[in-house]
Amino acid sequence: MSDIEISVVIPCLNEEENVQGIYEEVRAELEKHARSWEIIFIDNGSTDRTRELMRALCAADTHVRAIFNTRNFGQMRSPTHAIYQAEGAAVVGMCADFQDPPQLLGEFIRQWRDGRMIVLGVRRTEEKAGALLTAARKAGYGFLARNADYAVIPGATGFGLYDRRVVDTLARWHEPEPFFRGMLVESGFSIGLVPYDRPERRGGQTKNDVFALLDFAVSGLAGSSKALLRRPIVWSFGFMALGLVLAICAIAAALAGGTAWPWVILASQFALFGFGFLFTGLLGEQVRIIAERTRRVPLVIEQERLNFPTDRTMPVRQPFVVAEDA
Repeated sequence: MSDIEISVVIPCLNEEENVQGIYEEVRAELEKHARSWEIIFIDNGSTDRTRELMRALCAADTHVRAIFNTRNFGQMRSPTHAIYQAEGAAVVGMCADFQDPPQLLGEFIRQWRDGRMIVLGVRRTEEKAGALLTAARKAGYGFLARNADYAVIPGATGFGLYDRRVVDTLARWHEPEPFFRGMLVESGFSIGLVPYDRPERRGGQTKNDVFALLDFAVSGLAGSSKALLRRPIVWSFGFMALGLVLAICAIAAALAGGTAWPWVILASQFALFGFGFLFTGLLGEQVRIIAERTRRVPLVIEQERLNFPTDRTMPVRQPFVVAEDA
């Protein structure tokens, strides 16, 4: 096993205004609370000075490691890949923009040492979060609570600490589009919660516009709710049952000497709707099964990695690919 106690993973995309500062604050907290540690930055295709600053940090501090992706692989795949490359007995995932306060690291570590396998920061409030965004989040959490395959934690963004066993377990799943905060809950490991008020981004511009948030929400819903794929099958039985009732009404009307053809038409329409939803549901179920059997896509392709020990034996679960021109 590794002699590193705590790994902190920080994904970046054009964070030149925050890289140095987040490193300094995270290091200060780790020196107070961790017996041994490493900080892993993963850059997801920055076009500013982010990589230059990461190189300088790696040159100055052997505790700092960096991964440079060949392109932007999205806000789900890149952070998760870096988490799987961490070697610590526990791994912390957090953002570079200071909206995930480094000051919570001590409490995360304390709860982990007390036996919690997962410790998550839970957002109570967020500075400058508009009413529309707040309402959308509330509606989204409510929808997930009713439809997800497992309980969701409102306000949990994935910022937190995960035990080594948790990380290795999730890495074996080979999720091609990992909704990591959902996977943590799905794993069933014990979870501790740390409420906090989320501050405003300290520097730079947010990369999460409305389209990025929508894409994240759709991917999260698709990854956490297989039940939705089966919903058309349930609806199909309802339509066919209604069609059967209408068919009985048509027979009754005919026997009574009334007009039966409107009932026949309605019964036929609902029967067709029922069969249509049935086949749609079965098709969705087949897609789900295929997805379950073919999850072997690398999360990212690395262009370069810095300061990783050449004799590192962990992790061995999630493969990474290095570009040929790296």
